[in-house]
Amino acid sequence: MEYFFIFFVLQPSQFVDCAQVLSLPLRIYYYLNDVWPFSNFLCLVCFYLKYVNMYASIYFLVCISMRRCQLIICPLSYNSSRQKGDPLICVFGWLLVCSSCLIFPLLRNPSSDSNVNVSQQCFLELPMRPVSPTAVWALLIVAELFGFIIPLIFVFVCACLTAGSLRKVTTEAFPDRGEKKRALKMVLSCAVVFLLCFAPYHITLPLDFLAKVKALNDCALRDTIQRCHTVNLCLASLNCSLDPLIYYFTSDEFWKRLNKPEIPDSMNFNRRLSCITGGEDTDEDD
Repeated sequence: MEYFFIFFVLQPSQFVDCAQVLSLPLRIYYYLNDVWPFSNFLCLVCFYLKYVNMYASIYFLVCISMRRCQLIICPLSYNSSRQKGDPLICVFGWLLVCSSCLIFPLLRNPSSDSNVNVSQQCFLELPMRPVSPTAVWALLIVAELFGFIIPLIFVFVCACLTAGSLRKVTTEAFPDRGEKKRALKMVLSCAVVFLLCFAPYHITLPLDFLAKVKALNDCALRDTIQRCHTVNLCLASLNCSLDPLIYYFTSDEFWKRLNKPEIPDSMNFNRRLSCITGGEDTDEDD
């Protein structure tokens, strides 16, 4: 079942990262020239990929953190749980991310004129469709809660539990061959990527909304918030460069496990039981 994690989480995440990277030259051209000479459809696709990439990366980091934490905290239940739940969790997660992110391009109202205007706007400068303030605030709360706060709690709880497990004395029957330290490094890496790339964006997201609807009277404050939010968008795109490091270590661990000769669970349990009893039940006939 490790195949499901690789082919339903890692590979789609890599595809989304690559698609986001390929769209970056178009974004750079637009922000340097302040024009969008391409079609409205391409604008909305790039706009959509931005959010799919961001929230798929958040989902990916949460999955990695939870799996590593479960491997250390509950090693006996790790094998059975991953065999039963991985395919369903992966498919559900991708459907949820892709469907939820559709709201971002659907809220925008690009020009329906077939003639491409050299001053055509794109991305965050696209005009919003008429939506009540209550609906907008509800969407912001949902995005902040389920796209940032809850995943942040999961990542840091997993990091704390994994770090706390290092304090426990390892018995001779269950020697620690470095799994805990490797798992802790992986979980901490997820937490660092999460904080560096996604925390600044989600902190300034509601402030940017207040600035755009001119709910803030101070013009200098509005300008500062919008500039900071633009920088934070760049930080959010930085995950395309940091995610491959996690892909590499995760995939490398997977292929190492795959190339290892598998030991049946019953033999593994008997070996551990023999270590605990000191091998008293072996070679009795001698």
